[in-house]
Amino acid sequence: MPLTGIGVRRDSPEGSYALHVGDATIQVLFLPGADPAGPLVALIPIDADMLDRIEALTRFWRSLYGRKVPADTRMTVQQRRRLRLMIQAADGRMSGASYREIGTVIYGAARVAAEPWKTSPLRDAVINLVEGGLAAIGGGYLQLLRHRRKS
Repeated sequence: MPLTGIGVRRDSPEGSYALHVGDATIQVLFLPGADPAGPLVALIPIDADMLDRIEALTRFWRSLYGRKVPADTRMTVQQRRRLRLMIQAADGRMSGASYREIGTVIYGAARVAAEPWKTSPLRDAVINLVEGGLAAIGGGYLQLLRHRRKS
């Protein structure tokens, strides 16, 4: 099946990058001489992330053919929620907000005011969220995108 709806192409020494294919926002590299209207090949490195890449390629293929796309199982609903809170907390801290102000936004003013802030478990939770968010921004998010496998 040819790839249709290719948008935002950018040429580079290694080929041509497409940032949109159909309704999907993905990055695809077309090697020199590749014809998006013809049969295409996916190259997958044989490394520790190979199975994750195969799973992502399967979801992409199913999307192209209009089949039901299975859920991405790399992150649970709880992990996604925590990641959102971590990024929100780190963003607030980098913008100059205090831990208390961040806690008020995340947990609500009434909950933060319910006990002394300096000894509150919410304060510890906010500090952990900020530290986790800063680590994620520093590249730690990549670990979240990999399946945990037995070594």
